[in-house]
Order: sequence, then structure tokens, then C-alpha cells
Amino acid sequence: MLPGLVSGLALVTLSAAAFAADVQATIVYDDVATQVNVAEDAGQLWTTTADLMRATGFEVKPQGVCRAELCFPLPKARQKEFVRKEPGTTWFNLTAFAQLVHQPVAHDPGMATWYFGTRSDQRRGLASLRAPNFTLPDIDGKMHSLSDFRGKKVFLVTWASW
Repeated sequence: MLPGLVSGLALVTLSAAAFAADVQATIVYDDVATQVNVAEDAGQLWTTTADLMRATGFEVKPQGVCRAELCFPLPKARQKEFVRKEPGTTWFNLTAFAQLVHQPVAHDPGMATWYFGTRSDQRRGLASLRAPNFTLPDIDGKMHSLSDFRGKKVFLVTWASW
């Protein structure tokens, strides 16, 4: 064999072996923390489809990634970005799915924790641009309500000790 081909094969074998190695991690999804086995590949979080269901309530179906009546189709041309089949296990790329549904992700490698924020379909726009009324004392103890300043520009400074 050619030396370049041998090193290329070794790299592919190493990558597959590293991918198959299970690591315990915590996935926080919809504010619920679940311990699962994961595989990380180039900053992407892969979990088994069984753990995907346990951690998020989503399952991979022919029509896409679904939870109850909600279903997100996976782009046909990008299937390998989302699903990998290994002997006896199917893996799902949860970070690629988060990107697809415009869901923010935070990862703490030291704590082996992945936090998934609110998906774009869950976000609601502001009900109105009107601030709720509140009443607070000024530095002299005199009470003021926000509604007292309606039609005027207000510069509000806040501070907290924590």
C-alpha cells in the first residue's frame, strides 16, 4: 500500500474509534437536566436516538425529528450531518439540530454539560413595547410611578448588590 493511503486509513479508523467512545454528559433541555452517554466530534454533540428521546422528547422519524405533533424535517442533502448509524446504535447530532431550529447552545466542557435554549418556534415576540408600570422611591424616599412620566424620555439606572 501507499504510505499516504495507510496514514489516511489510520486517521479514518482513529476518528471512528474516538466517535464510538461513550462519555457521560448532562444535557439541559427545556430546563430539565438528563444524564446521557454522548460522543463529541469536532465540537458537535452526538447522542443515541434512545437518549435523544429521553433527554428532549424528540425522536427521529422518516418525516424528520418529531415530538408529539411537532415535526422538523431534516434536509435530505444533509442527512449525514444529523444521523450516523453504527452497528447496533443510531447516533443523532443534537448541535446540528439546534442550528437547524435556531436554538442557542452553551457548552461547559469542564462540567460535561450542554444547555439548549429556547428554539425559534418557542420564542414569542414582545406582546407590546410598553413597559409595565411600577412604583419606586427616589433617593429622598418620594414615590414615583413610571406612568407619571408617560410621553417623556426616562433614563432608568438600576443596581443590585448580588
